[in-house]
Amino acid sequence: MKKKLLMAIFVAIATTANAQWKPAGDKIKTPWAEKVNPQNVLPEYPRPLLERAEWQNLNGLWNFAISSLQDEKPAVFEGRILVPFAVESSLSGVQQAVDASQQMWYNRSFTIPKQWKDKHILLHFGAVDWKAEVFVNGVFIGSHTGGYAPFSFDISPFLVPGEKQELTVKVWDPTDGYFQPRGKQVSKPANIVYTAVSGIWQTVWIEPVDEKHIASLKILPDIDKSAVSVKVDVLNPSPEDYAEVKLLKDGKIVSEKKAVLGDDAFEIAVPDAQLWTPDSPFLYDLEITLFSKGKQRDKVKSYCGMRKISMLRDNKGVMRLQLNNKNLFHLGVLDQGWYPDGLYTAATDEALASDIVMLKKLGFNMIRKHIKVEPARWYMHCDRLGILVWQDMPSGDNNWGYHGINYMRDYLDEDVPKNNAKARDNYQKEWKEIIDNLYSYPSIVMWIPFNEGWGQFETAKIAEWTKSQDPSRILNPASGGNFYHTGDVLDMHHYPEPEMYLYDPDRVNVLGEYGGIGYAVNEHLWANEENFGYEALKQSSKEVTDKYIDLLNILKSLPKFSASVYTQVSDVEGEVNGLVTYDRKVIKIDEAAVKKANQDIIRQLSE
Repeated sequence: MKKKLLMAIFVAIATTANAQWKPAGDKIKTPWAEKVNPQNVLPEYPRPLLERAEWQNLNGLWNFAISSLQDEKPAVFEGRILVPFAVESSLSGVQQAVDASQQMWYNRSFTIPKQWKDKHILLHFGAVDWKAEVFVNGVFIGSHTGGYAPFSFDISPFLVPGEKQELTVKVWDPTDGYFQPRGKQVSKPANIVYTAVSGIWQTVWIEPVDEKHIASLKILPDIDKSAVSVKVDVLNPSPEDYAEVKLLKDGKIVSEKKAVLGDDAFEIAVPDAQLWTPDSPFLYDLEITLFSKGKQRDKVKSYCGMRKISMLRDNKGVMRLQLNNKNLFHLGVLDQGWYPDGLYTAATDEALASDIVMLKKLGFNMIRKHIKVEPARWYMHCDRLGILVWQDMPSGDNNWGYHGINYMRDYLDEDVPKNNAKARDNYQKEWKEIIDNLYSYPSIVMWIPFNEGWGQFETAKIAEWTKSQDPSRILNPASGGNFYHTGDVLDMHHYPEPEMYLYDPDRVNVLGEYGGIGYAVNEHLWANEENFGYEALKQSSKEVTDKYIDLLNILKSLPKFSASVYTQVSDVEGEVNGLVTYDRKVIKIDEAAVKKANQDIIRQLSE
């Protein structure tokens, strides 16, 4: 009887929660929108490279309000929002625009499990766009600026024992009314720029830790030495701290090491290393345990992929991209990372991985993540499924820059005069947070600080600084932007046909964007008028397939280059040049024909 009563109560609570939420608006949606459960939103552990056994997900229905910038916390929250979907999205249940004169208020209560008593409680935000101020039980505990990197607070001093805890988050996001990096978000979407994404858009969660705990990991494979280096950063370190690292293959320990902790990383051997490639994306598991004075203080799980990204001049004198000391042509697709229902946020984890799965089936081996940063689990999916990632920095500053091709122009002081000192400092702060957060994902092989002159400034300085943050990866200083002789790559853009009209014998030459074959598929459109494509709109899947293969044949004739990026993965709002429709329900090309053509060109251009 008691079990039946508890079940009835649970069903009643779930029914009430569902009644309080439904997707807003009447726009198209992905198949996964129907699977969103407000009682269990994105339940997967959100930080796969530093995973603890205990945690609590705070996603779900929160109290919500929008006010003017001058207003204090609302006395009454009259609305509800489904976190972590942005306020402008359908899945938030709100779907309302917010401008620079307004701020958002989020509020909810939560309880701390009894077994967490005497632990320090960390409050984590996957990403909040753009300025977040956080309050716990009415106390302001800290703030963060930046829409693309995680941040956290130790909230232990502000918790009330045995009570429900109140969490309030105030967010200001001026989108394109300010200088901050925001990618393709605009207040007035059209053509190749899209709906804004404001507020909380990634998972919010808490976890218990010891006062002394692992704060971060930096993992770097070295296939030439058959080793992997691990840097363990600890909060509140002391000289007697040490870490035990175990490397596991298929659940069996193949190597282990204990080492004291300091400023430097330490190496662990990887005997007979199984290399990571797109065709064979093998991942080793890692277990890292922190000890202090002989007592275990923390334990986390992680993983690594043994791969090396480099460049080398071939026997014809051409600089080539290499993976694991072998030439590999990067055949990629431009990926905006937008969804019609969740905008920046995929409805489910399956939805998050779906584009990667499709691109693998089509024979591509690379994704250029275009002026957006994804949740950590997206990079994990790239690691486990096997696809290379070129990672852009989201652009900003409202200045699309100078688009000339003055390639050998000397570096003077700046490219974009409107980039003031505050904007530059903020750019570097946010870019560093992104690099630090993504450093250990093996699928990421290239950093791209600038795109097409959008907010581009001090190119040589930023290129050198980015390379200093991570010398292990290829540095593409400006994809299709203002060209300076810096970094590892010269990156051209040309639509629709592939064309390389510049060449640098000292760097890798790549075609960072081309294509854009438009095909508007009825009943799968965000808007029924003014749909945009770089190539004149096609009328059938066969036309799109034939044109795509025609462009590949042109690629084969281009000399001395090492990669290409086709535009794009999916339709996005009024831009209909995707390989798949915006709702991810119709793949527009002949999958078998495209896969064969892609595999053929990778093989030919890797020789």
